[in-house]
Parts: sequence; structure tokens; C-alpha cells
Amino acid sequence: MPINLDTVNELLGTSYSAENINDYFTAVRTSPKEVVNVKDAVESQVGPLFYDMFFKNYTEKQWGISPEKLPKEIIARIPIRANRDNRYFTDKYQFMPRNGYTKMFSRMLEHPNIFVMLNTDYSKITGEITGNRIFYSGTIDEYYDYILGPLPYRCVSFALEKYDLEYYQKAAVVNYPNDYSFTRITEFKHFYRMERKERTTIMKEYSDSFGEPAYPIPLEKNKLLYKEYEHLNDENITFIGRLGKYRYLSMDQAVREILDLEI
Repeated sequence: MPINLDTVNELLGTSYSAENINDYFTAVRTSPKEVVNVKDAVESQVGPLFYDMFFKNYTEKQWGISPEKLPKEIIARIPIRANRDNRYFTDKYQFMPRNGYTKMFSRMLEHPNIFVMLNTDYSKITGEITGNRIFYSGTIDEYYDYILGPLPYRCVSFALEKYDLEYYQKAAVVNYPNDYSFTRITEFKHFYRMERKERTTIMKEYSDSFGEPAYPIPLEKNKLLYKEYEHLNDENITFIGRLGKYRYLSMDQAVREILDLEI
């Protein structure tokens, strides 16, 4: 990901250029009366072949729901390019923290004004919270003890594996749209090249309906239930992040929203 000029030429054995690749997409894309779901959104851009190869099974594996039942917005953030740019994002500046995310968060948590309690149920300590404003990044339905019913989430679990290899794969992240039960493999060594040369660590990512919530499922009925929870909100608490806002957010978007909060 993303599908770009090289993807088309490598898979089809063609020699399209940036100047004429749109001729191919124009010939194969569908023209639904209305783009409603994920299937419509993809096929109206790149046609049924690339939908079947890259999106159909991957979407169902990721969400546990047929692409025809998922709103088009889910696929809106996935780029499809008519050039050779294979970056997921096109932001001018894209960097990793100099010493990694672990070090970045460790330094944050070392601040004298920050106190951390691990393995603690928030509902068990509410009487001990003395601040005038609470920023809550957990699930909003859990905060209200599921009084209106549970909101559905797609959960993610991870499996780390180590190998006596210089590299396990050719890129930092490789998606598996059709084969295996995992959705992708991340090899961290590509990001920093800090690990010993003859060893590497990979992480396989699995999606299911059990475990730690990660992705709000943006079906209309779920959005309406979230709105009902939102109406219960009081002035002293601000719900933040994917789970608190019940909205898919990339990391940069989540940080931007926090920086823009009026406190």
C-alpha cells in the first residue's frame, strides 16, 4: 500500500507511465449511481480487479464486516496514486522520534507533574481524583458503565517474533490482504537500524472482536449510540482520542486535536 504506478505495472506486466496510467483506471473503474460503501469507493477508482486483490478480503479481515456493509469513509484515507510515490502519507515533513517512541514517552512520564498508576481501574479511584478537569482517553461507554449499551470496537492483538536474520522482509510494513490470519507484519529494524545486524524482530498484527479496543466501527447505528453517550457528558470531563471520541484518528490528528483544545 498504496496502489501506485509501479503496482499496476508489476502486477499486470504493463509499462504505463505517469502520463497515461489514468487511461487504464478510466477503462476499468466502475460507475455506480451512488458511492455508498467500501466496494463502491474502491471499484470506482481502480476497478474490480484491484478491489478483489487488495481490498475485499483485507477489509473483511480487518473489520469483520463485509465491505458492502461498511461506509465509504473507511477507505477515504487510503491513497491511490498515478505516480511512483509509495509513501502512505504525503506530508512534507515525516519523521520518527530521534530515539524512538519508547524513549519519547518515558521522558514525558518522568516529568514531576505526572503520576502514573498501572493496572488500575479508573472507576475504582474516582473518589481520589481532585482535579477540576479530567481528560479521558478510554472508551466512553465504559466510562458511563455501559448505561446505554456497549459500543462495538475492532480489537487488535500483536505477536512478536525474533529471527536470526539480517532482515525478515523488504519493507517496514507488509500487508497481507488475502493470506494468513494476520493483517500485516511490521519489522522495526527498517525504521532505525539499531538492532544487531544478524538479528531482527517482527510483529504480526491480528484483528478480532475481543481484547483491547483499537478501532471504532463507524456504522451509522454506532455513531448514533455514541451521540447519546456524548449527551451525558458533564463540564468537568473531556473525552479525547479514538476511544473517547469514537472516531478513527491517526497519531498526528490525535496530537493536533489535543494541541487545539481550549483549556
